[in-house]
Amino acid sequence: MPITIGHLRTACSQCNLRELCLPYGLSNPELELLDEMVGTRRKIKRHTNLYRSGDPFEGIYAIRAGFFKTDVLLEDGRDQVTGFQMAGEILGLDGISTEHHSCNAVALEDSEVCVIGFAKLEELSREVTALQHNFHKVMSREIVRDHGLMMLLGTMRAEERLAAFLLNMSQRFMARGYSQQEFHLRMTREEIGSYLGLKLETVSRAFSKFQDDGYISVQQKHIRIIDIPGLRKLLNHQAPR
Repeated sequence: MPITIGHLRTACSQCNLRELCLPYGLSNPELELLDEMVGTRRKIKRHTNLYRSGDPFEGIYAIRAGFFKTDVLLEDGRDQVTGFQMAGEILGLDGISTEHHSCNAVALEDSEVCVIGFAKLEELSREVTALQHNFHKVMSREIVRDHGLMMLLGTMRAEERLAAFLLNMSQRFMARGYSQQEFHLRMTREEIGSYLGLKLETVSRAFSKFQDDGYISVQQKHIRIIDIPGLRKLLNHQAPR
Protein backbone atom coordinates (compact mmCIF):
# COMPACT_ATOMS: atom_id res chain seq x y z
CA MET A 1 0.00 0.00 0.00
CA PRO A 2 1.61 3.33 -1.03
CA ILE A 3 2.19 6.09 1.51
CA THR A 4 0.05 9.13 0.72
CA ILE A 5 -0.28 12.66 2.03
CA GLY A 6 -3.45 11.52 3.78
CA HIS A 7 -1.47 9.42 6.22
CA LEU A 8 -1.09 11.19 9.54
CA ARG A 9 2.04 12.12 11.40
CA THR A 10 2.74 9.97 14.46
CA ALA A 11 4.26 11.28 17.68
CA CYS A 12 5.71 8.50 19.83
CA SER A 13 6.08 10.91 22.72
CA GLN A 14 2.31 11.42 22.85
CA CYS A 15 1.25 7.82 22.26
CA ASN A 16 -0.51 6.11 25.17
CA LEU A 17 1.15 2.82 24.18
CA ARG A 18 4.71 4.09 24.50
CA GLU A 19 5.44 1.90 27.54
CA LEU A 20 4.59 -1.23 25.51
CA CYS A 21 6.50 -0.27 22.39
CA LEU A 22 9.95 0.85 21.21
CA PRO A 23 9.89 4.30 22.92
CA TYR A 24 9.86 2.85 26.45
CA GLY A 25 12.51 4.46 28.66
CA LEU A 26 13.71 7.00 26.09
CA SER A 27 14.48 10.57 27.16
CA ASN A 28 12.59 13.50 25.64
CA PRO A 29 15.41 14.36 23.18
CA GLU A 30 15.60 10.68 22.14
CA LEU A 31 11.82 10.58 21.69
CA GLU A 32 12.06 13.57 19.38
CA LEU A 33 14.55 11.67 17.21
CA LEU A 34 12.20 8.68 17.14
CA ASP A 35 9.26 10.95 16.25
CA GLU A 36 11.18 12.09 13.18
CA MET A 37 11.84 8.49 12.13
CA VAL A 38 8.25 7.28 12.54
CA GLY A 39 6.82 9.41 9.79
CA THR A 40 3.45 7.89 8.96
CA ARG A 41 0.52 5.90 10.17
CA ARG A 42 -1.23 3.44 7.92
CA LYS A 43 -4.86 2.40 8.24
CA ILE A 44 -5.65 -1.24 7.44
CA LYS A 45 -9.24 -2.33 6.86
CA ARG A 46 -10.60 -5.51 8.43
CA HIS A 47 -9.59 -8.69 6.56
CA THR A 48 -6.96 -6.74 4.58
CA ASN A 49 -3.28 -7.69 4.42
CA LEU A 50 -0.69 -5.37 5.89
CA TYR A 51 1.85 -7.45 3.97
CA ARG A 52 1.98 -10.85 2.30
CA SER A 53 4.49 -13.67 2.34
CA GLY A 54 7.18 -12.91 -0.23
CA ASP A 55 6.73 -9.13 -0.12
CA PRO A 56 10.01 -7.18 0.09
CA PHE A 57 10.95 -6.24 3.64
CA GLU A 58 11.19 -2.48 4.10
CA GLY A 59 10.37 -1.89 7.74
CA ILE A 60 8.50 -2.94 10.83
CA TYR A 61 5.08 -1.87 12.04
CA ALA A 62 4.03 -0.86 15.54
CA ILE A 63 0.33 -1.56 16.05
CA ARG A 64 -1.30 1.65 17.26
CA ALA A 65 -4.88 0.34 17.23
CA GLY A 66 -6.61 -2.85 16.23
CA PHE A 67 -5.78 -6.54 16.05
CA PHE A 68 -3.87 -8.74 13.58
CA LYS A 69 -3.10 -12.36 12.88
CA THR A 70 -0.06 -13.76 11.13
CA ASP A 71 -0.31 -16.95 9.12
CA VAL A 72 1.56 -19.06 6.58
CA LEU A 73 0.28 -21.16 3.71
CA LEU A 74 0.99 -24.87 4.16
CA GLU A 75 1.81 -27.23 1.29
CA ASP A 76 -1.67 -28.75 1.43
CA GLY A 77 -3.26 -25.33 0.90
CA ARG A 78 -4.34 -24.69 4.49
CA ASP A 79 -3.55 -21.51 6.39
CA GLN A 80 -1.59 -22.06 9.62
CA VAL A 81 -2.03 -19.22 12.11
CA THR A 82 1.31 -18.40 13.74
CA GLY A 83 0.28 -15.56 16.06
CA PHE A 84 -2.16 -12.87 17.14
CA GLN A 85 -0.90 -9.32 17.67
CA MET A 86 -2.58 -6.36 19.38
CA ALA A 87 -1.93 -2.68 20.04
CA GLY A 88 1.56 -1.94 21.35
CA GLU A 89 3.14 -4.94 19.61
CA ILE A 90 5.41 -5.09 16.56
CA LEU A 91 4.78 -6.74 13.19
CA GLY A 92 7.24 -7.40 10.39
CA LEU A 93 10.21 -8.92 12.22
CA ASP A 94 9.84 -12.05 10.06
CA GLY A 95 11.37 -10.19 7.11
CA ILE A 96 14.69 -9.18 8.66
CA SER A 97 16.75 -12.28 7.88
CA THR A 98 15.85 -12.78 4.20
CA GLU A 99 14.68 -9.22 3.40
CA HIS A 100 11.34 -10.71 2.35
CA HIS A 101 8.36 -11.40 4.59
CA SER A 102 7.88 -15.07 5.41
CA CYS A 103 4.24 -14.84 6.52
CA ASN A 104 1.03 -12.89 5.93
CA ALA A 105 -0.19 -10.22 8.35
CA VAL A 106 -3.97 -9.74 8.23
CA ALA A 107 -6.08 -7.22 10.16
CA LEU A 108 -8.84 -8.89 12.18
CA GLU A 109 -10.56 -5.52 12.62
CA ASP A 110 -10.05 -2.00 11.28
CA SER A 111 -6.54 -1.20 12.50
CA GLU A 112 -3.78 1.37 12.39
CA VAL A 113 -0.01 0.90 12.41
CA CYS A 114 3.02 3.17 12.72
CA VAL A 115 5.46 2.58 9.85
CA ILE A 116 9.10 2.35 10.94
CA GLY A 117 11.69 2.14 8.15
CA PHE A 118 14.22 -0.51 9.13
CA ALA A 119 17.26 1.24 7.68
CA LYS A 120 16.45 4.36 9.70
CA LEU A 121 15.78 2.23 12.79
CA GLU A 122 19.21 0.61 12.52
CA GLU A 123 20.86 3.99 12.07
CA LEU A 124 19.08 5.54 15.05
CA SER A 125 19.73 2.48 17.21
CA ARG A 126 23.46 3.10 16.85
CA GLU A 127 22.96 6.59 18.27
CA VAL A 128 20.38 5.75 20.95
CA THR A 129 21.44 2.71 22.95
CA ALA A 130 18.12 2.61 24.85
CA LEU A 131 16.29 2.18 21.53
CA GLN A 132 18.60 -0.65 20.53
CA HIS A 133 17.98 -2.30 23.91
CA ASN A 134 14.20 -2.00 23.46
CA PHE A 135 14.38 -3.44 19.96
CA HIS A 136 16.33 -6.43 21.26
CA LYS A 137 13.68 -6.89 23.96
CA VAL A 138 10.95 -6.90 21.29
CA MET A 139 12.80 -9.56 19.29
CA SER A 140 13.38 -11.60 22.44
CA ARG A 141 9.67 -11.40 23.25
CA GLU A 142 8.91 -12.87 19.83
CA ILE A 143 11.35 -15.73 20.42
CA VAL A 144 9.79 -16.47 23.82
CA ARG A 145 6.32 -16.43 22.24
CA ASP A 146 7.46 -18.91 19.56
CA HIS A 147 8.88 -21.19 22.25
CA GLY A 148 5.61 -20.92 24.14
CA LEU A 149 3.70 -22.06 21.07
CA MET A 150 6.05 -25.03 20.66
CA MET A 151 5.30 -26.00 24.27
CA LEU A 152 1.57 -25.71 23.61
CA LEU A 153 1.69 -27.91 20.55
CA GLY A 154 4.18 -30.39 21.93
CA THR A 155 3.23 -31.11 25.53
CA MET A 156 -0.27 -29.89 26.39
CA ARG A 157 -3.68 -31.47 26.08
CA ALA A 158 -6.46 -29.58 24.29
CA GLU A 159 -7.95 -28.05 27.46
CA GLU A 160 -4.53 -26.97 28.68
CA ARG A 161 -3.82 -25.29 25.34
CA LEU A 162 -7.04 -23.29 25.47
CA ALA A 163 -6.48 -22.36 29.12
CA ALA A 164 -2.97 -21.10 28.28
CA PHE A 165 -4.35 -19.12 25.36
CA LEU A 166 -7.07 -17.43 27.43
CA LEU A 167 -4.66 -16.61 30.26
CA ASN A 168 -2.19 -15.14 27.78
CA MET A 169 -4.88 -12.95 26.24
CA SER A 170 -5.99 -11.90 29.73
CA GLN A 171 -2.46 -10.81 30.66
CA ARG A 172 -1.99 -8.88 27.43
CA PHE A 173 -5.28 -7.00 27.81
CA MET A 174 -4.41 -6.19 31.43
CA ALA A 175 -1.02 -4.77 30.35
CA ARG A 176 -2.93 -2.30 28.17
CA GLY A 177 -5.14 -1.11 31.00
CA TYR A 178 -8.16 -3.25 30.14
CA SER A 179 -9.96 -5.83 32.25
CA GLN A 180 -8.12 -9.10 32.65
CA GLN A 181 -11.42 -10.92 33.12
CA GLU A 182 -13.64 -9.56 30.34
CA PHE A 183 -12.56 -9.07 26.75
CA HIS A 184 -13.67 -9.55 23.18
CA LEU A 185 -11.82 -12.08 21.03
CA ARG A 186 -11.30 -10.73 17.52
CA MET A 187 -10.37 -14.10 16.04
CA THR A 188 -12.71 -16.96 15.11
CA ARG A 189 -12.80 -20.34 16.85
CA GLU A 190 -11.30 -21.81 13.68
CA GLU A 191 -8.37 -19.38 13.84
CA ILE A 192 -7.82 -20.22 17.51
CA GLY A 193 -7.79 -23.90 16.58
CA SER A 194 -5.26 -23.30 13.81
CA TYR A 195 -2.99 -21.45 16.24
CA LEU A 196 -3.30 -24.10 18.97
CA GLY A 197 -3.08 -27.08 16.63
CA LEU A 198 -6.66 -28.18 17.37
CA LYS A 199 -9.69 -28.95 15.23
CA LEU A 200 -12.60 -26.52 15.32
CA GLU A 201 -14.81 -29.11 17.02
CA THR A 202 -12.21 -29.63 19.75
CA VAL A 203 -11.96 -25.89 20.40
CA SER A 204 -15.75 -25.60 20.62
CA ARG A 205 -15.98 -28.53 23.03
CA ALA A 206 -13.25 -27.07 25.25
CA PHE A 207 -15.02 -23.69 25.39
CA SER A 208 -18.27 -25.44 26.32
CA LYS A 209 -16.57 -27.52 29.02
CA PHE A 210 -14.90 -24.45 30.52
CA GLN A 211 -18.29 -22.76 30.65
CA ASP A 212 -19.99 -25.83 32.18
CA ASP A 213 -17.20 -26.10 34.79
CA GLY A 214 -17.60 -22.45 35.76
CA TYR A 215 -14.23 -21.23 34.52
CA ILE A 216 -15.60 -18.82 31.91
CA SER A 217 -18.78 -17.31 30.53
CA VAL A 218 -19.05 -17.08 26.74
CA GLN A 219 -21.34 -14.97 24.58
CA GLN A 220 -20.18 -15.45 21.00
CA LYS A 221 -16.76 -13.74 20.97
CA HIS A 222 -17.15 -12.02 24.34
CA ILE A 223 -15.29 -13.84 27.12
CA ARG A 224 -15.63 -13.37 30.86
CA ILE A 225 -13.12 -15.35 32.92
CA ILE A 226 -14.83 -16.27 36.18
CA ASP A 227 -12.10 -18.42 37.71
CA ILE A 228 -8.55 -17.39 36.75
CA PRO A 229 -6.96 -19.57 39.49
CA GLY A 230 -8.91 -22.54 38.15
CA LEU A 231 -7.50 -22.06 34.65
CA ARG A 232 -4.01 -21.76 36.09
CA LYS A 233 -4.46 -25.04 37.95
CA LEU A 234 -5.18 -26.74 34.63
CA LEU A 235 -1.75 -25.63 33.43
CA ASN A 236 -0.11 -26.94 36.58
CA HIS A 237 -1.69 -30.36 35.96
CA GLN A 238 -3.65 -30.12 39.19
CA ALA A 239 -7.03 -31.68 39.67
CA PRO A 240 -10.04 -29.39 39.09
CA ARG A 241 -11.70 -27.73 42.06
